[in-house]
Amino acid sequence: MRARTSHRHGGLANTRRDEARKAWPSLKRGLLAALILAAVVPGVVVALTGKPARRLDQGVAHFLGVANTAFDRYTSGQAHAYGQFLRRHFWRMVVYSPYFDDKTRWYPRGWVYKDAYAIYAGSALARQHRDWILHDEAGHPLFIPFACARGRCPQFAADIANAGFRSYWIAGARAALAHGYRGLFIDDVNLEFRVGDGREDFVAPIDPLTGRSMTYDAWRRYMAQFMQQVRAAFPRVEIVHNVVWLADTPTRTADPYISDEVRAADYINLERGVNDTGLTGGTGPFSLRDLLAYIDAVHGLGRGVALEGDATRSPEIEYSLASYFLISDGNDLVSANGMTPVHWWHGFDVNLGEATGSRREWNGLLRRDFSGGTSLVSEPESGTHRVRLPSPMRTLDGRIVRSVTLGPASGIVLKRL
Repeated sequence: MRARTSHRHGGLANTRRDEARKAWPSLKRGLLAALILAAVVPGVVVALTGKPARRLDQGVAHFLGVANTAFDRYTSGQAHAYGQFLRRHFWRMVVYSPYFDDKTRWYPRGWVYKDAYAIYAGSALARQHRDWILHDEAGHPLFIPFACARGRCPQFAADIANAGFRSYWIAGARAALAHGYRGLFIDDVNLEFRVGDGREDFVAPIDPLTGRSMTYDAWRRYMAQFMQQVRAAFPRVEIVHNVVWLADTPTRTADPYISDEVRAADYINLERGVNDTGLTGGTGPFSLRDLLAYIDAVHGLGRGVALEGDATRSPEIEYSLASYFLISDGNDLVSANGMTPVHWWHGFDVNLGEATGSRREWNGLLRRDFSGGTSLVSEPESGTHRVRLPSPMRTLDGRIVRSVTLGPASGIVLKRL
């Protein structure tokens, strides 16, 4: 299966938005507490005080591509020119096995896609191991609630606590990685409970370990433990978790499951990134600032983020890039739809140099400065801001400007003259 199926949980306007709104403050407290724990637990090398290690590529756009079925025209023939372009412009790329298995020498930095707990309906695995599929109290199989129709969904929800399923999953990942992939892109690393019936309604499955309805806490524990097991199996492989960044959580003072999950990855992928239309202004739940704070917490645990985006138009893409530069520590990625060897937005080639500080507020905008330029972002719902620049600067399309005007949910990347 090569057509990516993951764009089901990054959007904030989902059926559990109200619950997540209520839970977000405890998640934020949990992340901060997790950072403190990470700093004091022996063996965890994370510095929370002093200056972080200086990275000279904070001002470089590390582009993440996705080689879905529509991308086959550029990968099928392994043309030299296309491969050269991808190796130069695509820092990493999400790819699919077995289609890409013979292409890893042509493009060696692929992350091979694998879902964390999908058992595909109609597959031999689904027929042979119904015991690995979660079910409700009446014995009906349950699904990952996505793309459902007529009471069924294409992916059953696997029992992620089952030792046999975990071993099978890891063996499959090992076989794929043997073809030369750079890493694993693991979809649906959901610490939010995402199991449902064929109508995409949430259903608590029966926990095979207890015989009772699975608790939310147990699901989170099983997922974190599973991802730790995957990490242990592949200690030298780049591992990426595609997550629900606002995973709701009960009230608590610390959230060890989230910190365990983050530390089991090298990168956390954030679907839709700042282009998610559910993001708000201000400092409350679902705000851009809280998304940036989550990214700061991930950085504090020593991990990078991939800031995906659904944008296809230049203004929205530049908003994503400008936001990326607000958080880039030299080990992050940014993405946009539709980028190919024959359709490439030149803005991703910019190099702003070394960051001269962290992001800050400036004239109603968020700003970060680099040795070679500046990134400015206007938050959602923030109105229109017209600001005069301290000195003339050059836009990505080559214009020299002395002032800029930014509306809500927009951004601009400026280069020094």
